Amino acid sequence: MHSTQKPRPTPPSRRRVTAAMVAERAGVSTATVSLVANGKASGRVSTTNEAKVREAIRALGYVVDGIGSSLARGVSNTVIMVAPDISNPFFATVIAGVRSALGSKYQLLLSVTDAGQLPSADDTRRLLGLRPAGLLVDAPELSFLEELSAPGPLVLLDAPGFGPEVPAVNLDVAHGARLVAGHLAAAGHRKVAYLDGTTGTATFELRRTAFLETAAELGMEIPAGALAATTINVGLAADAFAAAWPRWKKAGVTAVVCATDTHAYGILQEARAAGISIPGELAVTGFDDLPYSRTSSPSLTSVNLPGELLGRRAAEQLLRLIDGEELQTQQVTLESTLMVRGSTLGT
Repeated sequence: MHSTQKPRPTPPSRRRVTAAMVAERAGVSTATVSLVANGKASGRVSTTNEAKVREAIRALGYVVDGIGSSLARGVSNTVIMVAPDISNPFFATVIAGVRSALGSKYQLLLSVTDAGQLPSADDTRRLLGLRPAGLLVDAPELSFLEELSAPGPLVLLDAPGFGPEVPAVNLDVAHGARLVAGHLAAAGHRKVAYLDGTTGTATFELRRTAFLETAAELGMEIPAGALAATTINVGLAADAFAAAWPRWKKAGVTAVVCATDTHAYGILQEARAAGISIPGELAVTGFDDLPYSRTSSPSLTSVNLPGELLGRRAAEQLLRLIDGEELQTQQVTLESTLMVRGSTLGT
């Protein structure tokens, strides 16, 4: 018995729409199509021809070949941001600032290291094969630039310690740490603990050193065993605090300073579970001033670091370098402030 079912027609293959096809439909040159498609028509293409090109682009479904264009120019329209472990939610605000400054002209590619690892010059060098327009590097080691030895626009973020000739946007974390020490000393605390992050970045070292030095100057003591560290993780911070608290309590610790708000959230979580009164029995401070710190229970005293502004300023500096401009200031430092809330008040 022969089947009467007709075979299904093979769908026509979709042709790749080219700039030449758009130019033919609009009645203009391919150069005109390129100017319109790449946002460079202002003052160079008449409004009539621009309208014709845009109508043809819509009708044909033309998409700019960004890779081909970038290869022709020798660079891409991509900015690469290299960052250490971004488990800290603070990085979300930094990335948002970068993205807002780049606008639609550049795409942002994020390269993230493994937890606890600093940006690697070798890994970054491999990314240069993508021909980025520029690089943003967060919290590298001091040897990073020497090992990278790659020309091109580059701006560092939160990278204290580099020479004044290196373009960088930094946060005044040392000032924030000193404010924390002064606040706790004024509240009468004499024995404090410090919960650090394990990522060995210069910014963590700087905030820890500034706090410990200022605490000593103000008559506060860090008892033996009251200096601990975990990765930036609420659960791990809670576990570390649970293990250390009996020892800290016995040593007379009445306040704990955390290197990040995320660490502090872990302590607040464990304190609630263990029935530890905050701030009555223990005052807690953080660093970063994440949005949740205003509504946590109790609200968290924290050093406000302008993450969005950090990202935005760094991207703005990079864009100037990409455009061949000289920077008026190679290094920019953003101010930190202490936000005093319920986790330290009333002690």
